[in-house]
Formats: sequence, C-alpha cells, structure tokens
Amino acid sequence: MAACGRRDSAMGGDATDLLVMGRVSGVFGIRGWVKVWSNSDPRENLLEYPVWQLRLTGGWRPVRVLEGKVHGKALVVRLEGCEDREAARALIDADIAIRREELPLLPQGEYYWGELEGLRVETLEGRALGVVDHLIETGANDVLVVRGERERLIPYLPGDVVREVDLEQGTLRVDWDPEF
Repeated sequence: MAACGRRDSAMGGDATDLLVMGRVSGVFGIRGWVKVWSNSDPRENLLEYPVWQLRLTGGWRPVRVLEGKVHGKALVVRLEGCEDREAARALIDADIAIRREELPLLPQGEYYWGELEGLRVETLEGRALGVVDHLIETGANDVLVVRGERERLIPYLPGDVVREVDLEQGTLRVDWDPEF
C-alpha cells in the first residue's frame, strides 16, 4: 500500500480527480517559504510534482513548486507567487493535492491511503464497524483507524485481516472480531 494522501469529495467536479497528499503546516523564514507535511512515502516524493493544487478559501488553486527540500520530518518549499512571510502565513493549513492522472499506477491489490480513507468497513459476516478515518504507519504494518460507534485500530494486513477492498462499492471487508 502506498502512503499517499486521501480522496477529497468536496472539491467540485469529479470527486476522484484529486488526491490529497499533504498540508502546509507553517512558515519557514522570511522569504515566503512554507513548511509542508507530506503524506507520501518517502515524503520527498511530493516534490516530484511540479504543480500542486492547494485548497484555499473558495476552492482549489494550482500552484507551481519552484524549489523544495527535506527539512527534519517535513519539507520546506518555495511556491510561485509566495514572496514573503505574510503570503506564506496565508497558506497555513491548506491541503495539497495532486491530480490523480499524474500519480503512478499501482499494481493490482495495492492502494493509496487516500483511496482507503472513507471506505465503509464491515466484517466477513457483514457487520458494519464504521468508516476508515485515516491510517497510521507503525513500522511493522499500517493500521486502519476505523470510526463507528467507537474507534477501532485494525491492522492493514491484506489476505490476513483485510480480505477485500472494493473501491467501486466503497467497502473494505475484514476478518475481525467486532468486540475487539
């Protein structure tokens, strides 16, 4: 599974056109650079895309990436039109998305995290457990955070725990004890 963003249904038009892959998390310096939290794995893969879509007030806007680099656990990036600290501050908390057609195709049975977020989770017996809210990378395996009548942490182990992913139906079937 590729750690890479989430699907966004509030963007207008085709809800599957963009995949959120990060977020502007702060400012960096006084010349308009921003700190970016990247959901890609490795995180610097986000820098391979020359144009990002930023969700700002009023919707999505394309922005050209002029330069960027890894800085600690985040990225620092200079964006076209962002020339000073105040302009950078206005971008804080903006989601960063990439057009789906720009993303590499994954082998069958592999998914971007964003494709899993929002899926309804049910047991093999058909009992609803909730919806995938987000995923956590633990090192050993990824974990689905499922929110329903309560929050559940379900290991993302295809073939063992995760038995079926149906993106068209919006479901993910798991071999999981609903009491756990």
